[in-house]
Amino acid sequence: MKPQDFFFRHPVFRYEEFVSSLGQNEVRSMNTWNALLTHYKKTGRILQVRRGLYAVVPYGSDPEKFTVDSFLLASRMTEDSILAYHTALEFYERAYSVHERFLALSEKDTRVFSFQSALYQSVRFPNRLSAQRQTHYGVINAERQGMEVRVTGLERAMVDVLDRPSLGGGWEEIWRSLESVEFYDLDRVVEYALILGNATTIAKTGFFLEQHREQFNVTDNHLHTLRTHVPKKPHYMIRANRQTGRFFDSWNLIVPEAIVDRTWEDLR
Repeated sequence: MKPQDFFFRHPVFRYEEFVSSLGQNEVRSMNTWNALLTHYKKTGRILQVRRGLYAVVPYGSDPEKFTVDSFLLASRMTEDSILAYHTALEFYERAYSVHERFLALSEKDTRVFSFQSALYQSVRFPNRLSAQRQTHYGVINAERQGMEVRVTGLERAMVDVLDRPSLGGGWEEIWRSLESVEFYDLDRVVEYALILGNATTIAKTGFFLEQHREQFNVTDNHLHTLRTHVPKKPHYMIRANRQTGRFFDSWNLIVPEAIVDRTWEDLR
């Protein structure tokens, strides 16, 4: 494949993708690959986001003004990147607010970096998922600008943001975002919560579903299955500062009054 053909099909790409696309008869050394990339950077055809990560500037666009697709960048932070948490909700256009932080799951540790006013962060898979080889549970292959993008499905995204609310934008953002979804496959929600295996997260998932029984057609069976795995002792929904709140004994969960009463609605 010629470089120009590659650029047309890969608006964002990693170094190894570029190298692997070129036939051995065309490119025979790393110096040649690097020389090609250097040439196209100088001509303004591509932008180097960081080491090993590039974006293509469309013909006729000003490299100084062209805005790179943030979802594509996040999906190429590492070879195994999976859009997740609040970024997954944004990808599906179900996030209540637009954030300038883009998150992707990966087995690899990478430094947080910024580009064009946005922040990009790679997050390690939860240990339990890695141990069970379930890191790709609920992951969907989607398409964006002709490129394949891996992103967690809405069912997994729900449990993930309840598990790590700091990566979901905070509780008001999480509640409003999750409520905007028209339909969840609740069997998969429950199954993934159990695979993740955190009793507090299971309780938070059950509490959210119970609070939205009519909206999402939650059955007693869904709630019962989750209740059999809740913490043995009361746990705080917000563990970092242990806010006082209302105790829900069926979930052994202490929930802040602001969440129970949805106090953010009073501000409208």
